[in-house]
Amino acid sequence: MLKSSHRLAVLLHEGITGLQGKTGLTLLRYSPAQVVCAIDRSVAGQSLVELTGIERDVPIVDSIQSALSYQPDVLAIGIAPSGGIIPQSWLAELRVAVAAGLSIVNGLHTPLANHPQLVGLLQPNQWIWDVRQEPSGLKIGSGAAKSLPCNRVLMVGTDMAIGKMSAALELQRTCERRRVRSRFIATGQAGMMISGEGVALDAVRVDYAAGAVEQAVMLHGHDYELLVVEGQGSLLHPGSTATLPLIRGSQPTHLILLHKIGQETIRNCPEIKIPTLTEVVRLYEAVASCAGAFGSVPVVAISLNGGNLSDQVVRQEIDRVTAETGLPCTDAVRFGADILLDAILSVRNPN
Repeated sequence: MLKSSHRLAVLLHEGITGLQGKTGLTLLRYSPAQVVCAIDRSVAGQSLVELTGIERDVPIVDSIQSALSYQPDVLAIGIAPSGGIIPQSWLAELRVAVAAGLSIVNGLHTPLANHPQLVGLLQPNQWIWDVRQEPSGLKIGSGAAKSLPCNRVLMVGTDMAIGKMSAALELQRTCERRRVRSRFIATGQAGMMISGEGVALDAVRVDYAAGAVEQAVMLHGHDYELLVVEGQGSLLHPGSTATLPLIRGSQPTHLILLHKIGQETIRNCPEIKIPTLTEVVRLYEAVASCAGAFGSVPVVAISLNGGNLSDQVVRQEIDRVTAETGLPCTDAVRFGADILLDAILSVRNPN
């Protein structure tokens, strides 16, 4: 849906330096569209590069009205408030955008395509894409992806929101550069905004979650050498329902483990301690294999999220994790994903 020809404004109120702007920050880093401005009243006028480290030098403005001077033609909602529900205060801004002729990319649970305050303002060739929709024609998962000839790498993590999607996109970029025939399989709203397709897993009824992943994987599994499946959630998080359907639906041949440097507990459940990475590797391999029912599914590499730490500190932690686990390790966003791809290609599809 989003094309390189689009001029994109990203709505990010309080999200650039807060905790709810992951979708918008990912668009700023990876979207194929031309991002003309970010909208965040809390840091308007400041430098996006200095605030985020994202090498995309676009202005930060305070409102959609201010954004119009940069002539966007699409507005992407890049924030995820609690529950994925659009606050009433945003609707006035969205009306401004639609009335000005902008199309809308909406990754929240609140649907907008038929919203009474917006639909009457739409003009021909203007659209609203509600990303979080359950795909049609879903069936219960059957393990069919195990029959595919391609490698299928799934990103898994020690917690939610620690960089699984970013590492997957970096791996896809590396595959493209090295001419490995690969396909990024999006499983969340930001990934779908970037790739244009996929499955918004948190919009799927739980009984059909594995089947939805399976459907997305089977669609491309015969046409590519490698499928890079975006991860969601964590087996360690007590509120996560996404990771197991991803494992069962994609039937991965390889896993890559994501972890944020220095994080010792689940962010929103500080009473839950994250085990050592060696133990987490064993956990994911055991669950993916299911006592051998689905074959051997190895964690082949680890990607760390170094956040705002210095390169020196991150490299020291990479060396420590490599020594602890015996696995190749990097920070894929900071240093690229060549180490991850090398690890995948060095381990023959065990199934």
